[in-house]
Amino acid sequence: MDSKVTIQRLTTVVPGLDAILGGGLPEFSFNLIVGPPGSGKTTLAHQIMFALATRERPALFFTVLGEPPLKMLRYQQQFSFFDFDKINDAIRFVNLSDDFMTGNLTQVLARITEEVEASSPALIFVDSFRPIIPDAGKSPAGAISLYLFIQQLGVQLSGWQATTFLIGDFMSESDPHPVLTVADGLLSLNQSVYRNSMVRKIQVLKMRGQETRPGMHTFRISAAGIEIFPAMVVHADTEGDSSVTGVLRSNKRLTMGVPRLDEMLGGGLPSGYSLLVAGPSGSGKTILATAFLAEGVRLGEPGVIVAFEQTPSQSWIRTLDDIIRSGQIGLINTRSLDLSMDEVVQHLTTLIRKMKASRVVIDSLSGFELAIAPTFREDFRESLFRMITMLSGLGVTVLLTSELEDRYVDLRFSPYGSAFLTDAIIVQRYIEVESRLRRVMAVVKVRASNHSNEIRQFEITDEGIVIGEPVHDYEGILGGRPTRMPASE
Repeated sequence: MDSKVTIQRLTTVVPGLDAILGGGLPEFSFNLIVGPPGSGKTTLAHQIMFALATRERPALFFTVLGEPPLKMLRYQQQFSFFDFDKINDAIRFVNLSDDFMTGNLTQVLARITEEVEASSPALIFVDSFRPIIPDAGKSPAGAISLYLFIQQLGVQLSGWQATTFLIGDFMSESDPHPVLTVADGLLSLNQSVYRNSMVRKIQVLKMRGQETRPGMHTFRISAAGIEIFPAMVVHADTEGDSSVTGVLRSNKRLTMGVPRLDEMLGGGLPSGYSLLVAGPSGSGKTILATAFLAEGVRLGEPGVIVAFEQTPSQSWIRTLDDIIRSGQIGLINTRSLDLSMDEVVQHLTTLIRKMKASRVVIDSLSGFELAIAPTFREDFRESLFRMITMLSGLGVTVLLTSELEDRYVDLRFSPYGSAFLTDAIIVQRYIEVESRLRRVMAVVKVRASNHSNEIRQFEITDEGIVIGEPVHDYEGILGGRPTRMPASE
């Protein structure tokens, strides 16, 4: 045989699902959707069904041990994907609970077969089965067991010329069910609660004939239904990819919007670099980030800001607030405490694409870590590395702020050990001058650049940051003891 069979893929329209499936659902495939109660199995099945079902491609939905159709529809219609016009036109529900409770599973199997042959649906859903239980011993003579019933149902579903779904909990490490081997696709959903945060995850354990995205992917259930946030994948060949922003990593240097700072950086910040601005509270990190974005707008370089601590109207100069309101700067502003890194990155890349942004600010890493659900914080450093690498590969220039306690006696740039992840570092500190605190800053590193190593005083005025002359005869600004020094004029 010289020609290959072409398998059509069905677009599910569930945000993120087609990406982790490897392009969509194979037509005529038999799929299992498994997970504990409340994990979102039925919602996912309905969302797929309402997206795919048409009059020409009808769907048949069987309810077995789950909720009756009327009760189920009462809640499912709260989602925006629910379409009343498709009920009894493109979608038909069949309740098998009474048949099932008779205990004659052979008859139930025959009823399902009869309904399928009568309507010839293109989509079939059977929902749902509780975990496999031992036989009750009350089945009529000659009737098959529940275990064998599910196995035979799986075989029949895989044989019909329809895309089929069996929904329930069939996962058991000690006794894996044979239906798992019959299935072409296997989607596993789970959820975990830690204190006040809920984390939901989905994994494609199996999908025949196509490459799926490995690992666990977080998802949310909202009024729109299920939204999946595929795990970040960093490819070695993505550096300089302009498919998202149209920006290539180049020798271009970006101006920071702060007089004298470009000179300290060796001519500006190289395009595509990541810059860490570290310093204690009130040292001017956000003001510097503000100037960086405002300068980009002035030059026709749109930007995006991810704010985890304060809204623009609370802390930033009015100019940036006005720019955000005018739509020239994209804003992601959240104080949620159950985010995943993948969710943040997906929203960020979507906004970068929409804005065609070339500058990105994340303010701050401290707030970022708090916004991440506790179950993800153990991997925060690794996830941060993947995020910075991916953003750099897209060609955007990233500025991150990190709040540090100013101890005067040690040299730290980030509590996450993330300083090595960035291409450039600016540190801001306080010094004591005649019983008054003064702000100073220094450029610690700029990769492949001959930057200044001077420590300069700066002030924050109504016009923003004003950098002064180098500080002389002072020890301990970056790791020594806090010594007094005469005021410099």
